[in-house]
Amino acid sequence: MVSQPSQSTELAIRGPSSVVSSRSRRHGRGRSHAGGSSYLPQNEFPVFTHTGDVEILVKAGSQTNRYLLHRLILTQCSGFFETSTSQEWSRATTEGGTELSRIGEDSGSESARREQPKKRWRYELDPGTGSDDIPMLVQKENTTASVFGALDARPPPVRNKPPASNPSFFRSVANLSLHPTHSAPLPPPISQEDQDLLNDYDNLFRIFYNYSPALDPIDIANAYIQCKSLLTLADLYDALAVVGPRIDHHLLQFQSRLWKQIAKYPSSYLRLGYLAQSKTIFQEALIHVVGQWPVGERHIRHQLPDTVMDIIEDKVEDLSDMIGKIEGRLFRLTLTTSRGERVTPQNSYLDWLAVSLFRQWVAEKTSPPAPPSLPRSPPSRSGGGHHSRTSNSSNTHNNPPPPPYSPLPSAPNIGRVYRTLGASTGGYLNHDECKRFLKLSPEIYSRESLKKFERRLEELKTMAKEVVRPLMRSSLLGEGHNTAYLVCSKVDDPRDFPWLDGSA
Repeated sequence: MVSQPSQSTELAIRGPSSVVSSRSRRHGRGRSHAGGSSYLPQNEFPVFTHTGDVEILVKAGSQTNRYLLHRLILTQCSGFFETSTSQEWSRATTEGGTELSRIGEDSGSESARREQPKKRWRYELDPGTGSDDIPMLVQKENTTASVFGALDARPPPVRNKPPASNPSFFRSVANLSLHPTHSAPLPPPISQEDQDLLNDYDNLFRIFYNYSPALDPIDIANAYIQCKSLLTLADLYDALAVVGPRIDHHLLQFQSRLWKQIAKYPSSYLRLGYLAQSKTIFQEALIHVVGQWPVGERHIRHQLPDTVMDIIEDKVEDLSDMIGKIEGRLFRLTLTTSRGERVTPQNSYLDWLAVSLFRQWVAEKTSPPAPPSLPRSPPSRSGGGHHSRTSNSSNTHNNPPPPPYSPLPSAPNIGRVYRTLGASTGGYLNHDECKRFLKLSPEIYSRESLKKFERRLEELKTMAKEVVRPLMRSSLLGEGHNTAYLVCSKVDDPRDFPWLDGSA
């Protein structure tokens, strides 16, 4: 009968695990490495020495930024890298196949036997040949590869014992201390344009690895320029879906300052909101663009696709229909007599004058300004028909082209006109104006008639205030009550955002 060792004896022989680990750590620290400290290659952004398989060199001016990243992450974030590293377009080099397997067979290492050939890609920034060319990453064949990866990833040779001391080495060190050292010449400074290009690429790859981009957090004008440049680069590499939310998050931190900038430059922020796929920025800019239309139409048609133009034109048409209906209701406003009849010159001349003055004021404020009168050309004395046709053709060429068509009323400050109607009743047609108007008919002017005239005009103003209430609504997140145009357009339907509609 074989007796089993007791558990207490086994624990006494093995000892606590903490003791074993401490002994091993203490023994490990006692090892000596010839040649100085151990070599620890970098394996984090932007250079993943152990796991990176895509090398990217971004050179601008005299400075070169090197990245060693992962194909898996690049293809998930960018359609450009997904296509260029595919089997059809890939120019990858294979590393680490037979040599590592042979080493594994000789050494008996299981990890070396399991090592498989690894593909590596290399990209370099091609600045192009002309000044108008856009710098673009181009795939190159990696001619500097080795079984250890990149050149800077090769570990230093390991020596079993330190070399014998050399007396000449100590003499050379002593001579170095006697002679003055000359520092290497510094590279020439790069231009601001090259520095911005390096920053854009660095921010692009930082976003791919879920790092915050280095954008200006204080000056919104500078932040807009940086965001616009970064979005343009992301659009070039088909990475807007990844970069856009970062841009949206950064700009929204400016809050009220952002709304003021959008009000100043709505067409520019409309494009930025479209590229960043930001519903908030796109909506705010679109309301301003629709209210000011056709201001900025040429810039928008050149910068944005037709799907955005269709949305703008639909919103402009909706706003025009709303204005037309409200104008019709304003011109149909009238007063009634005590018997419920509409006032006319026959049954209540004074009340009819109040209605006429109100309609005249509305027509004058909502109508476009009259075109300037062209100077008349003196009549021709020759009377020749050929001369007359020539002069007519020359006048046709001198006349300016007609302004672009817009369904919105072209009266200046149309927004302020309707806000005047929707505000307090004393903002227009005040006491002095009523007095001057009524004095044009001396036979009916008196203090009592003036008071009655003003009282009846106040009734019209109260009715007009209710009529224009739909135009007084502001759909902006920022301040919109002091604008010279209307900001009541609604942008809340998914079809108002091209990237959600699926037609862009």
